[in-house]
Amino acid sequence: MSSVGSQDGSGRQPLPLDGLTVLDFSQFLAGPSAALRLSDLGARVIKVERPDGGDASRSLYLADLPFDQDSALFHAINRGKQSLAADLKNADDLALVKRLVANADVLIHNFRPGIMDRLGLGWDDVRAINPRLIYAGVSGYGPEGPWRDRPGQDLLVQSLSGIAWLSGDGDGPPVPTGLSITDMMAGAQLVQGILALLVRRSVSGMGGRVDVSLIETAIDLQFEHLAVYLNRGGDMPQRSDVANANLYLAAPYGIYRAVDGYMALAMTPVDRLGALIGCAGLADFAKDRWFAERDAIKAMLRDHLATQTSAHWLSILEPAGIWAAPVKDWPSLLADPGFAALDAVQQVRAPDGAALALTRCPIRVDGQIIKNDRAAPRLGADSAAIQSELTGAP
Repeated sequence: MSSVGSQDGSGRQPLPLDGLTVLDFSQFLAGPSAALRLSDLGARVIKVERPDGGDASRSLYLADLPFDQDSALFHAINRGKQSLAADLKNADDLALVKRLVANADVLIHNFRPGIMDRLGLGWDDVRAINPRLIYAGVSGYGPEGPWRDRPGQDLLVQSLSGIAWLSGDGDGPPVPTGLSITDMMAGAQLVQGILALLVRRSVSGMGGRVDVSLIETAIDLQFEHLAVYLNRGGDMPQRSDVANANLYLAAPYGIYRAVDGYMALAMTPVDRLGALIGCAGLADFAKDRWFAERDAIKAMLRDHLATQTSAHWLSILEPAGIWAAPVKDWPSLLADPGFAALDAVQQVRAPDGAALALTRCPIRVDGQIIKNDRAAPRLGADSAAIQSELTGAP
């Protein structure tokens, strides 16, 4: 494990959250990804799981890729954590968990509204046990309102929130992102709230509660476009018929096919672009028409750019300072020296020595990359050790 910071007397340099304990009751992606980031930053994360099967993502296989008894997806989200198997409906197990709560710094959950209260681990219950605790919850749609009990799943939230409608050309169908963006961003928002409350606690000694939802995260992700819409009297924008990439940006903003693949063009003067690539027709469009006639401009660009390779065009545009880039797939991304320079992949190892390649924490601390080579724990792997800690047994 790569660690950074000031020397702590043990011979290694501590990470910013060293010494903090996080109880992770969540499963799937949003909550566990928040706990993962806290773990990356040095916190001890104890994953509290039901004895029968544990986190459901243990058996959620992508491309049928198992690793050390569980899915590779589970390891990607839960590497470096510990696992305590506990039945929260069992009085003895619940008592054990409450003893952990008494000494924890952060508790994360993503149960549906009301479930933690029924288990005796709601906000009022835990702050009576530990007033310094940071209590962090993720839900699909918040604690109240008609959407409260809808399934909190990323694709459904993208669709309901309007995100899926943003992508796709003209009158074509909505296109969701290829990533679980509301899950991942909700996890990132939760981390922000947790860290803010930890800072407040360092000053006041007071714990606190932070809640985020997938739907509120999805709305916040659209703040640029919604800000325009909310202040234009309900004037619904139109997606571009050609190379749509942003509702409110003028041509040439979009992705275009070249002979050998695709390339992206961001904000740039249309007349200068035309002069650089030899597309004389673009000079006919005055600056005040670059948005109003974006489809005509984009269609002209589409036809012109399709005559040469992306490398040809980029060799002209990039030296001229035009915002352009090739559209890469994963093999070309991983083969690029720019990717290698990032050192973005780490190896984690299971107890039997098997290795799995995963992405690393994207945060650098004191200029140093953070890596953790421990795979996710097997279900209940740390139960006995944690119980011994609580009882004082050797």
